[in-house]
Amino acid sequence: MAATIEEEDKVMATAKKIVESLNTSKEDMILIFSRFDNRLSNITSLISGGDCKKRADEDDDDPLVAAEKVILRWESDRSESSRLWEESPDEAAEYLAAVDELLKLTEDSSDEDEDRDRAEIAIQLAMSRLEDEFRHILIRNTVPLDADRLYGSIRRVSLSFASHDGEIEDFESFGEEIEGYCHERGASLGDDLCVDLVHPDAVVELKEIADRMIRAKYEKECCQVYSSVRRDVIDECLSILGVEKLSIEEVQRIEWRSLDEKMKKWVQSVKVGVRVLLAGEKRLCEHMFEDSELIQEVCFMETAKGCVMQLLNFGEAVAIGRRSSEKLFRILDMYDVLVNVLPDLELLFGGESGKVLCSEARGVMDGLGLAAIGTFVEFENAVQGEASRKPIQGGEIHPLTRYVMNYVKLLVDYSDSLNALLENSVDDSGDSQRDDGDLPAECTSPFARRLLSLIKSLESNLEEKSRMYEDGAMQYVFLMNNILYIVQKVKDSELGKLLGDHWVRKRRGQIRQYATSYLRASWTKVLSCLKDEGIGGSTSNASKVALKERFKNFNTCFEEIYRIQTAWKVPDPQLREELRISISEKVIPAYRSFMGRFGNHLDSGRHPGKYIKYTPEDLENYLSDLFEGTPGVLNHMRRKST
Repeated sequence: MAATIEEEDKVMATAKKIVESLNTSKEDMILIFSRFDNRLSNITSLISGGDCKKRADEDDDDPLVAAEKVILRWESDRSESSRLWEESPDEAAEYLAAVDELLKLTEDSSDEDEDRDRAEIAIQLAMSRLEDEFRHILIRNTVPLDADRLYGSIRRVSLSFASHDGEIEDFESFGEEIEGYCHERGASLGDDLCVDLVHPDAVVELKEIADRMIRAKYEKECCQVYSSVRRDVIDECLSILGVEKLSIEEVQRIEWRSLDEKMKKWVQSVKVGVRVLLAGEKRLCEHMFEDSELIQEVCFMETAKGCVMQLLNFGEAVAIGRRSSEKLFRILDMYDVLVNVLPDLELLFGGESGKVLCSEARGVMDGLGLAAIGTFVEFENAVQGEASRKPIQGGEIHPLTRYVMNYVKLLVDYSDSLNALLENSVDDSGDSQRDDGDLPAECTSPFARRLLSLIKSLESNLEEKSRMYEDGAMQYVFLMNNILYIVQKVKDSELGKLLGDHWVRKRRGQIRQYATSYLRASWTKVLSCLKDEGIGGSTSNASKVALKERFKNFNTCFEEIYRIQTAWKVPDPQLREELRISISEKVIPAYRSFMGRFGNHLDSGRHPGKYIKYTPEDLENYLSDLFEGTPGVLNHMRRKST
């Protein structure tokens, strides 16, 4: 207690000497000192009007007195409009020179020196002003973030997330077709992309102030001001980039379309945040505090950790959220961007204090990787177990086929990531190994195996769905349509390189087998009407009754097939034409031959057109109507004239 009283007496005595030595009004001095230190609040009682005497002329040349005058002159006006660096660069230089003089006096004097005490009080006054000036310059000279320019750089460098017309909907309902979904990806920004975070001229002024504050052992105050201002700026930048402060619970309540947009913005913001903003902050810190690596580390850590944690919290919320197939691409994008920027983070946060932050980033990255694999596995299970029982009209391509093939076509872009994740996943084992014989020798990666297993599950599911059609011929049309669609998606994308030509040839062979089975199921009965057996003898003495029955049966069968199969749909024009040609090659020659042998037996009878309704050319024309998806009715058959 006694020491405290003695210290206060010493401060009061020093302040009184400053008042006595300077040509400053008593009122100004009372205001300055009472505002500066509560120990000087009762200085009024120590200073009477007659005590403020000027020193002799020789004191005017005293460096301490001259420095004190500069400091106290600016302390007499602490209004917001009074800014050293704004009013006059020369006066700012004079002020810094005065601070330098005071610092020199404290460094060169002993602890018992009265001048040292006076200099320290003046330094404290100066530090208070420099702290305000530092904050003001830092805020006033912050460069606003030009998000459009940054996003323009992302698009030019990497075509990241080009706009798309379609969306992936929830798997359970198949949603809209995703063939129009465009999900272009960008790996990184340009290496030379950087921005000025603070106007370069102001950085020089800020450094001059920071150097004095650190030299005066006010580095804590300097760091606090710097980190506080820059932290707010980075928070604002994240807001401009579209990153919101959301809790894990809030993220998990967001509906998918909104969440998809936030995930996309998050990926962009991580790239910009780490490669541009935080890298720029690191450079700014290093320049501002170039003489102390410790201060650089502390200032940068305090400035940047909130930004990083905000980004990581969103990533964690996504990683532990509900899994659904439509999220997989964005989750992989988020995983990939963390893989790409983690080395940058480790360089930026290289000190001891940054290790925990980098560990957090690795944890979120691993969590997203696990979420991606878990989502992929659940997608495989959903494909295998999808049990919709409504047949697709006309035997067309099933929505499940469209969804799955367009889905995996997009997944190929993530082959490297999925291979790395599946390599370390316990799920990449077991049954998928048995399918390796279908893969080319050079394509037995974990992702290729899983992809093959997934498509086989789809094919098995389609086999089951084909049995929902009562018409056996339609079952084969359905299978041809769907297997051909799968083959085309494989051939027209990078899937072809993964699965290989052997896989494609094998499926094309299946399609040919289905075509043969279709012809047998659909046209055997028609062709049986054109056989010689059972018509009562040779060509010359065939039974007219039997022939009439044969032609009637043929007409009935053909018209029924025409009515039904014009409503069936074969979307692929080449397959459609090949099927028509195959039918023609089976039916038209047989019909022409049968007519040539037996047609004249009915020509001499009554109403031959009742039995021989069509010429071979008529049949050829009608066959061209099959598989168009529009039911045809032969109400006005062209009858053969007598």
